[in-house]
Amino acid sequence: MKWRKLNRAVHRDLGYFFFGMCIIYGLSGIALNHRHHWNPNYIITQKTFSLALPDHEITDNKELSMHYLEQIDRGDEFRTSLMSGENIRIFIKDGSVTVRLADGQANLESIRRRPVFREVNFLHYNTPRRLWTWFSDLFAGGLIVLAFTGLFILRGRNGITRRGAVVAGAGIIIPLVMLIIYLNG
Repeated sequence: MKWRKLNRAVHRDLGYFFFGMCIIYGLSGIALNHRHHWNPNYIITQKTFSLALPDHEITDNKELSMHYLEQIDRGDEFRTSLMSGENIRIFIKDGSVTVRLADGQANLESIRRRPVFREVNFLHYNTPRRLWTWFSDLFAGGLIVLAFTGLFILRGRNGITRRGAVVAGAGIIIPLVMLIIYLNG
């Protein structure tokens, strides 16, 4: 078997084999790069309400919490609560409600898992056990092999000796320039 034919076969088969991993790391990489704009693992929503104050003094935190939660149909989701100055924070299933005791102004914060991104981030963070670490290392090595075999797929004017050299060079120079800018800036 000629080396170019072997090179193409290795490149092709590694590309097929690591297709799923490329999607996982691509999606989670984008999500993690922009985590200052959004939470890639959770969807957090906020709602404000004006709740009625109790008509008599309530000193028990749970009873006071239930008074407020029943007004927003969340009484069955109560977990615990705590008083902090002039506020009570009520923890419910998948969120919390903060009520200003002086006037009944409330903020409901709901948290739910973001589909797809949470799972791919879990894998990208390399949180799972040793077997996943070995597979991730295999993927990293596969990317190196893919990079090198990709250089020699095409011949002629689009190959590595002409156009391919310019494009590959740009792909090397841009990260180096960015590294120099960030390290010296």
